[in-house]
Amino acid sequence: MSSIRAKISESTLLLILSLFVGLCAGGAAVVLEKAIKFLQHFSHQAYYIFPAVGMLLSALLLRFVVRDNISHGVTKVLTAVSRNESRIKGHNMWSSLLTSAITIGFGGSVGAEAPIVYTGAAFGSNIGSRFRLSHRGVKVLVGCGAAAAIAGIFKAPLAGVLFTLEILLFNISMSSMMPLLVSTLSATVVSYIFLGTDSPFSCKLAAFNMGNLPYYLLLGVLCGTFSRYFTNFTLWLEDRLQKDFRNPWIKWLACSAGLCLLIYLFPPLFGEGYDSLGLLLNGTGETPFAASPLSMLMRSGWGVPLFFVLVLFLKVLSMTFTNAGGGVGGTFGPTLFEGALVGFILARCINLAGFSVPEQNFALVGMAGLMAGVMQAPMTAIFLIAEITGGYDLLLPLILCATVSYGVTRIKERYSIYTKRIAQSGDLLTHDNDQAVLTLLQTRDLIRDKYPRISLDASLQDISKLVSESTVAVFPVLDTNGKFRGMLEMDDIRKHIFEPDSLSRFKVRDLMHSPADHVYEDEKMESVMRKFDRTDVWRLPVLTREGIYLGFISRSRILAAYRQELKQITED
Repeated sequence: MSSIRAKISESTLLLILSLFVGLCAGGAAVVLEKAIKFLQHFSHQAYYIFPAVGMLLSALLLRFVVRDNISHGVTKVLTAVSRNESRIKGHNMWSSLLTSAITIGFGGSVGAEAPIVYTGAAFGSNIGSRFRLSHRGVKVLVGCGAAAAIAGIFKAPLAGVLFTLEILLFNISMSSMMPLLVSTLSATVVSYIFLGTDSPFSCKLAAFNMGNLPYYLLLGVLCGTFSRYFTNFTLWLEDRLQKDFRNPWIKWLACSAGLCLLIYLFPPLFGEGYDSLGLLLNGTGETPFAASPLSMLMRSGWGVPLFFVLVLFLKVLSMTFTNAGGGVGGTFGPTLFEGALVGFILARCINLAGFSVPEQNFALVGMAGLMAGVMQAPMTAIFLIAEITGGYDLLLPLILCATVSYGVTRIKERYSIYTKRIAQSGDLLTHDNDQAVLTLLQTRDLIRDKYPRISLDASLQDISKLVSESTVAVFPVLDTNGKFRGMLEMDDIRKHIFEPDSLSRFKVRDLMHSPADHVYEDEKMESVMRKFDRTDVWRLPVLTREGIYLGFISRSRILAAYRQELKQITED
């Protein structure tokens, strides 16, 4: 690898590797799609029992083979880009694919898109690292892998690029567009070859009617409102289940019981829900499973939207049960399914009220609306739905609904379902370059330990030689356990150091003083900068959480690192 790396420039190598990453991600998408369909062929026989089996098998694989947490794939990729220099573990090139195929193939109520994004990003990260690319190069390949995964599973190359630009790589230059395009194109070609050229959600669209624009506006408001429920309830329920069930096997049992009951009562909750989604997009609200105990609702006019309203709210529950119970899957697919339900329910209610609107059009536009709200990626939502359904004739209502939904969501919620937890931990990269630089800087990397340590019980006589030979202006004062007790500055001892009587009379503890504040080694840089602004000092001591002294961090060192990181981001 080193010989190849020496002969080819990074930009050329990046372009070649983006093609390879695209082929790998596209191939992984094909394998996942076929594996899910193969398993679902058998699991349909007892559709309300098999999801528990799939969750158990995935949990066993994760616990005893993978031994790592691989859930929430898109969030994991974001975390790797923000915190781990885009490094993703090698097992993610197969572990997310295998466990999600089992989970969804057996009927788990989650989506395959987030795991395949994690798989594609893992290909990009590990291939980039293998060829010793720079941090920037590895980050671009991570984006290529994620974009190719979306392009491969949806046959939507443009949506793959937009997904990466809006959700993953927040600061990327036009020079990185070519690798992204190459990877998404190659992944789409692989998908065409092995899965055919039909759109994933081919549907019979009605002609667009300008008179329906007010209804599409209302649909955007509903999608934005429901997006907040979808995001907040999902995250709250995950935390609640994690807190209430410490034993993973008890949690699996409880979640499996809840999931199987929900699927028994509401068969559209089985798997990704794409069977029901296909029917909605082709102008029918019939459920693909006639065995539901509540199927009588489907035989009455207002019973149909009522049935799907229940499915709408319970899908979030079944999705969370699947992930919390040991399954592996994402929220991407459920977001599309839920969006179609919002659109269908609104259209059916309008029709039952005596008006006439095309239900399949509203189901399609609702997919874009909810995606724009939940993921806060309106451009991705608009063009993904247009690409996967061939619905470019509905571009105007797609833009209207997605924009309104995004705006309604942003009134109360700054972060998407993927970024909310990362933002709470302070590790989220944003489009704001200043904020992005502060997120990337690590406190522990900026510590300087050039300052001679002095003992708390030493006298001026004991440290006089050390002080006279040193070029620093501050000395950390430690106790016998290495814990930080204060600091001694040259100004504190200058007037005593040349008086013989003072050398033996004064102890270090008599002259030292406490710093204006201190910094922890794992503290976020944004918090460190607030402390510098508040104290208006030049340097602050850095400690472990146990109080052990590590060194000092200075404004000048932060500024130099900030300039270097900003330059790197600007070049990216």
